[in-house]
Amino acid sequence: MNKTILITGANAGIGKETARQLAMVKTTEKIYLACRNRQKALAAKEALEESTGRSIFKILIMDVSDSDSVRRAVAELDEPVDALILNAGGMGGKEPAKRTKDGVTVITASNLLGHAILVDEMLKAEKINKVVLFASSEAARGIKKMGMNRPALKNSSADEFASVFDGSYFGKNFDPMQVYGAVKYGGTMWMSAMARKFPHIRFVTMSPGGTRGTEGMNDLPFLKRLMLKHIGMPIFMPLMGLSHSLKAGAKRFVEGIANESFKSGVFYASKENVLTGAVVDQSLYFRDLKNETYQDNAYEAVRRFF
Repeated sequence: MNKTILITGANAGIGKETARQLAMVKTTEKIYLACRNRQKALAAKEALEESTGRSIFKILIMDVSDSDSVRRAVAELDEPVDALILNAGGMGGKEPAKRTKDGVTVITASNLLGHAILVDEMLKAEKINKVVLFASSEAARGIKKMGMNRPALKNSSADEFASVFDGSYFGKNFDPMQVYGAVKYGGTMWMSAMARKFPHIRFVTMSPGGTRGTEGMNDLPFLKRLMLKHIGMPIFMPLMGLSHSLKAGAKRFVEGIANESFKSGVFYASKENVLTGAVVDQSLYFRDLKNETYQDNAYEAVRRFF
């Protein structure tokens, strides 16, 4: 039973829908909406209160791409939470390859580093009680039908992971769609390492699948955004098992934190060749996901940028 829950990127898309679904669970007592924009957070809070009939939402200002903002937010959090959903992310805005003050690309900062710092700070402050869920993606094991290749790391060493995170691994071939998959792979491996290092917390990695109605593709170039978000996702991709509703995507997160059959350290996502339906352990398709040395290398590489 998770009475208090914190969700990053909670003002729109999957984060907001996850908050709505969790509020419909009677045992949920408080939901922290961790958002970077106060006005958008207030609008989301008002909409959620109206749609659920419950006043259990509290705003926490946090920009996961800014490590200082993350640390301030944790300091301001006045109680522990039972569940932490690391949902914020996307394609990195207009300058995904730009390095932040911490030395990682914007796409790494928003999808991974900020979340890693958030978990670290909450563990140190004893502000997380039960479960951490990281929003990964099938892109971490490759999506052939969408032209997203499996991350082609040579040895998944700490140095190689670090080069993915700071962008140097890609050189001039910085395609946000491919980089996104590699960063999610690194985040997935970091989560598996965390599961072994902190066995009293359940660390679940879950992909929401190909979910319509999110803001994850808003930063793609116009033609890619048009084809994927406004034509492919709503019209053609459902026919191929490559997209489902916002409600279905968020439901995976809700079940991920509530159902203890989802094991710590495991990456759950759709079956091979689809992005919808039941979730399964992704190491069935990508054996590297079970390699503990690779997991520890990802953990070490992430911490280099703390």
